[in-house]
Amino acid sequence: MSPETAAAIDEIQVNLNAGGMNTINIVLAFVMFGVALGIRPGIFVDVFKKPKSVLLGMLCQLVLLPAMTFLLAILLGGWISPMMGLGMVLVASCPGGNISNFMSSLGKANVELSVSLTAISTALAVVMTPFNFWLWGSLYLKVAPVAHEIPTLVIPLWDVFKTIFILLGIPLTLGILTSRYLPKVATILKKPLQWVSIIFFIAMVILSFSGNMDAFLKCIRYIFLVVLVHNLLALGIGYGVGTVARVHFRDRRTLTIETGIQNSGLGLVLLLGTGIFAGFPPHGGMLVITAWWGIWHIVSGLTVATVFNRSPKNLSENG
Repeated sequence: MSPETAAAIDEIQVNLNAGGMNTINIVLAFVMFGVALGIRPGIFVDVFKKPKSVLLGMLCQLVLLPAMTFLLAILLGGWISPMMGLGMVLVASCPGGNISNFMSSLGKANVELSVSLTAISTALAVVMTPFNFWLWGSLYLKVAPVAHEIPTLVIPLWDVFKTIFILLGIPLTLGILTSRYLPKVATILKKPLQWVSIIFFIAMVILSFSGNMDAFLKCIRYIFLVVLVHNLLALGIGYGVGTVARVHFRDRRTLTIETGIQNSGLGLVLLLGTGIFAGFPPHGGMLVITAWWGIWHIVSGLTVATVFNRSPKNLSENG
C-alpha cells in the first residue's frame, strides 16, 4: 500500500451528532439484551463440569487473539498505516460477537459452549477490552512505522468502563432475568433479535460512512485484504488450539467460530462515542478496519459454519 493510499484511508471521517450516537448506543444495548435472552444459568452446569473447552476459549479470545494480532500488525509493516494496525488491535480486544451462537448452531457445533463463551467474554470485556487495547495498542505504536508522529495512547479507563458497562453489563443482566422469569417472552424475542443485530450493524456502517462513500470504495480492496488475513488468523487460532488440545470436534468448531466472530459493533461505539482519540491525528483507518470486520465476519462465519454443517463427522468422534 502506498503512503498516499494509507493517508487517504486515515483521512476518512465519520461525523455523528449526539442524537445519532445515542441511537446507536440504544440499539446496541438492545442487541446485547437479545444475546442474553439465550443465556440460562442451567446451560453452564454441563459445560463447567468439563471446563477445558471454556478455558481454551478464553485463552483464544482474551490472550492469543490480541497478542497474535499485535504480531500480525508488525509483520504487515508499512503495508498498513499505524491507525489501521491499531484498528486491528481494537477489534481483537472486543468480546465475541453475538451472532456466533447462530453460526455455531448452523455449523452443528457445541451451542451451549458458544453461549457460555459469548457470555463470559462479554462480561469480562468491561475489564479486558480496555486492558488489551491499552497493552497491545501501546506496544504496537512504539514499534509501528512513523510511530514518533503519533501521540501516546491514553485510554480514559472510567469513560471506557462506563460505556461498556452501560452497553453490555446492564442489557446482559436484564436479558438473563427475562430468560429466567419470562422464558416464553425470551423464546419469542431471541431469534428475531439475532437478525436485528446483523441488520443494525450493516445499517450503522452505511450511515457512518455515507459521507465518505467514494473514499471508502476506493480503499476497500486494501481493507478487504487486511481484514481477510486478520480474520483467517482468528479462525486459525481457534481451530489450531482446539486441534492441539484434542477437544471434541463440536467444541473445536465452537472455538473456531467464537474466536473468528468479534463484537466489532462495540469497537465502533468506543471509537465514535468516547474521547480516546480526541488528540490523535486522522484515524479513519481504525474506523474502516472495525466497520469492514463487522461485515466480513458475517460472510466468513456463514462460510465456515456451512462447511462444518456439511462435514461428515461421526458424532462419537473426538478429534
